[in-house]
Amino acid sequence: MATETGLEVNGGSHTLRLDNRCTLLDALREHLGLTGPKKGCDHGQCGACTVLVDGRRVNSCLMLAVSLDGASVTTVEGLADGEQLHPVQQAFLDHDAFQCGFCTPGQLCSAVGLLAEAARTGERLDEASVRERMSGNICRCGAYPGIVRAVLEVSA
Repeated sequence: MATETGLEVNGGSHTLRLDNRCTLLDALREHLGLTGPKKGCDHGQCGACTVLVDGRRVNSCLMLAVSLDGASVTTVEGLADGEQLHPVQQAFLDHDAFQCGFCTPGQLCSAVGLLAEAARTGERLDEASVRERMSGNICRCGAYPGIVRAVLEVSA
């Protein structure tokens, strides 16, 4: 069974006819051609597929796309403002937080979501709180110290 679903993705409106079992990750990658969100574990354990839905970070491999009719989705491709990198993207560059890059899109979206969460609650972030809040995104190549430094820099 398929359902017509409307999504706003990175500022553009899309109407898709999707199998009801289609995940948001597969809708983004296979139907809209966005390769930023990565298919890592496909079980919500690695965070490589993290995107922002209505400003909140989610594992897109765990969400059914048809359940998000009318939602606004931001992938890593939608973080920059034209040629101007998002401050988190610039901080990742400045702190050498990329290395292999596979997890980077999910890490970037998660960091943007984390910073918005902290701004909403007024929480002051420290290294321990950043590590705890980023724990759903696994870096397997050793860039993690740079990722934490980048998030802390933008939160300051």
